[in-house]
Amino acid sequence: MISIRKRKTLIGPLVALAFFALAGSVFLYSTASRTVGAAPGGPVDDKAQPAAQGSKYSKFSHDVPEHKKKECAECHKFPSSNWEKVRPEGEAIPDITDYPKHDSCVGCHRQQFFSGPKPAICTNCHTNPGPRDSSRHPFPNPRELYDESPKGKRSFSAFAVNFPHEMHVAMMGSNTVSPDRSIFAKVGFRKTVQSETCAMCHQVLKPQGDGEEEYVTKPPEKLGDAFWLKKGTFMSAPVGHTQCFTCHSADGGLSPSPQDCGTCHKLQPKDAKTDFDPAAAAKMEVIDKLLIASWRRRTSSATFRHEWFSHADQDCTACHNISALSPSDPKVKAVSVTACSGCHITATSDDGGILNFEIDSRTKDPKFECVKCHLGYSSLLIPESHPQAIKSMGGD
Repeated sequence: MISIRKRKTLIGPLVALAFFALAGSVFLYSTASRTVGAAPGGPVDDKAQPAAQGSKYSKFSHDVPEHKKKECAECHKFPSSNWEKVRPEGEAIPDITDYPKHDSCVGCHRQQFFSGPKPAICTNCHTNPGPRDSSRHPFPNPRELYDESPKGKRSFSAFAVNFPHEMHVAMMGSNTVSPDRSIFAKVGFRKTVQSETCAMCHQVLKPQGDGEEEYVTKPPEKLGDAFWLKKGTFMSAPVGHTQCFTCHSADGGLSPSPQDCGTCHKLQPKDAKTDFDPAAAAKMEVIDKLLIASWRRRTSSATFRHEWFSHADQDCTACHNISALSPSDPKVKAVSVTACSGCHITATSDDGGILNFEIDSRTKDPKFECVKCHLGYSSLLIPESHPQAIKSMGGD
């Protein structure tokens, strides 16, 4: 038994020890906050609640008012400290290749950062948030690394790329040598020059070539006339910064520079509807990210196949108006329906026009869905451009 005198003798030091322990913990908490850029009593999101796993804080979005009003450079510092290590030796280029520092987030989300042993907000960057594991998901750039990661395989950018095709085609085409060895100041005078210029950035995805299997994935035995994604349907587009920074380098002086993120990257409008049907892709078990990314961008016909022989024989400009292409503007169609005139649009249905047949079928049955060309648009009202295209061919 401890005597009353000894017990009183121990109480003082124990109280003092508890006080210093509590003070120490407060000090460490405050120090941690300052370390990541949030001063004690600094700005906190008043509407924010402690984040639980799966909450809105577990999925970062650029498309919220608080984030949209910020300049890119406020969070993304150019170049990242690891830019020389992420690409193979000899291929490194100054670039943004790592997540923003903690102080980019804690200023507003301090409450979420200290909401438990594994805050949901930390899962945006970290694979297993905790004091003993600092491993992170690959940063979305370079795409070659990110797309192979578990997170990268299932995520798609919220941004569209503002790319002036006309300017780039003119510059690249001016250095294209034609078969007679002459060099054109502008592209478009020769079919081979135009096609070769577009092919610098765009190639057929998953081509069938000489193979017998025409579908991307195995279709049902009794498919009939139902749609199933075929090989050679989509064209690739450059991913990541590597190709762009060949000319737009940090020290090259060509505008926009690598630091000017907002010049090229524009948030997709919320009403950017395309002819992509997620249910159809899931049903067909199409998981290739490049295929899905191209399919998601297809604003016209989801069934148009670039590799089909009659399409492949055409020059790119037979369907695409280079001067009007604007990937970041959903109101600008990549292809006008009139590009199908002659082959798929005729004066009458008896002349073999597919568009004619579809419109006739919808006229007879309002519930008829135009799935010959469209998926996401199949049940929508027929746009005025379609009947007008038939009229331009001499139809009623």
